[in-house]
Amino acid sequence: MLRQSQQQKLLQRMSPQQIQFLKLLRVPTIEMEERIKEEIEINPALEYSTDEPSNDPYEEHEDQGGDDMEEVSLQDDSSEQIDIEDYLRNEGDDGGYDYSGDQDKGSYNTVRYEVDFHQNLLDQLMMLSLNEKERKIAEQVIGSINDDGYLSRAVTAIVDDLAFGQNVIVTEEDVRRIIQEVQQFDPAGIAAYTLQECLILQLKRIGRPKEVIAIAIQMLDKYYESFIKKHYDKIRKSLHIDEEMFRKALDQILKLNPKPGATFEGSNTNNNYILPDFFIENNDGNLEILLNSKNAPELRISQEFKDMLNAYDKGNKKDKRNVEATTFIKQKLDSAQWFINSIRQRQTTLLQTMSAIAHFQKEFLLTGDETLLKPMILKDIAEMTNLDISTVSRVANSKFAQTQFGTFSLKHFFSERITMESGEEVTNKGIKSIIGTIISDEDKNKPLRDEDITDMLSKQGYNISRRTVAKYREQLNIPVARLRKA
Repeated sequence: MLRQSQQQKLLQRMSPQQIQFLKLLRVPTIEMEERIKEEIEINPALEYSTDEPSNDPYEEHEDQGGDDMEEVSLQDDSSEQIDIEDYLRNEGDDGGYDYSGDQDKGSYNTVRYEVDFHQNLLDQLMMLSLNEKERKIAEQVIGSINDDGYLSRAVTAIVDDLAFGQNVIVTEEDVRRIIQEVQQFDPAGIAAYTLQECLILQLKRIGRPKEVIAIAIQMLDKYYESFIKKHYDKIRKSLHIDEEMFRKALDQILKLNPKPGATFEGSNTNNNYILPDFFIENNDGNLEILLNSKNAPELRISQEFKDMLNAYDKGNKKDKRNVEATTFIKQKLDSAQWFINSIRQRQTTLLQTMSAIAHFQKEFLLTGDETLLKPMILKDIAEMTNLDISTVSRVANSKFAQTQFGTFSLKHFFSERITMESGEEVTNKGIKSIIGTIISDEDKNKPLRDEDITDMLSKQGYNISRRTVAKYREQLNIPVARLRKA
């Protein structure tokens, strides 16, 4: 039975300009130049302020086009509001930043950023709701996947590895269930034991066209031996399908990837090399923050388009074609102005956020000592800058800062708080550094157990559990005591 009802609903809405700014905020440095070129290609009213964009990341840029841009006003766009949920649902840009103002000439390092296949799987693991035992199993399963994406350890072997290596007692059924969870990760086809299983997993992920996919799965599931021997006529007759349907199913199988893990690494080749988004320099104890300007040349609004607008504006206001042309030009000019304003706002936001991070972590940036990293979360920087936490998160995503001690991801500066007995707060990175030092100085004939390390930390005032010590030790890739014994 249909019924009508009234309800009030509070929605956060964002204008197209805000959405454009947030997307630009996420674009990584290495992609910014392409993003600007795309905008110039689709909007003839936008152009570089010079004939050729500069390739010098330290080049000083003057504020050009100031008076010109004032001639074009931003139109009120409140009639085209967009629901924020739609934006978040459709936003697919991996973003970052890049732009700069006053900077000293100098050199910079191109940093190789390796995209690790297994780390990507571990990142996807964080999206599952698992208890501690299940997470241990999942991590062991992921560690048993080779570079091609196949499981290299049998279920029984994984059970034994967990029992003897981590003292985690599980059943084979537990491991199989977690393997099925991992098989849902990207890229499709991973965590399979055989090529047959790998291809079927990929077909199930495709799903459509249903009839063709169903036949392709049958070909691999029931007639795999005949398939690899290319006895196609035998398979087609057994499935009672015509030549056309068989060819469609065969084409689907031939498009699959026999090495999904290798494909993942290859697909990220363009992201293997990145440029630092920020340059942090130590000037006699004072930190200077520079923004990389390599991929953000100065932009301006086309004078030709403004002249066209003036010409059409003086024309016949009743002529339909004249009105349409004027509307089109105004839209392009407004769009160009929005993009330029978004670039400038992006510059300000990036510099503001990085400056707050540098101020917060000044001791670490001056010394490079990990133990001097202060506990810091997104909320801390948001409060310092009066920015939204989500904005700070976008700045921190996929951004890198080059310092005299190396190049760090901005996420490196964020860490959890751990309170000592004295009430002093330290970071989990600082605790990890201490644990690493304790283990490196231990007697290798009688290595320290996690309980021993916990006691030593407790005497120093660090109140953390044995389980936490074990967790940090594993994150440092340090084996258990019995495996460290000389």
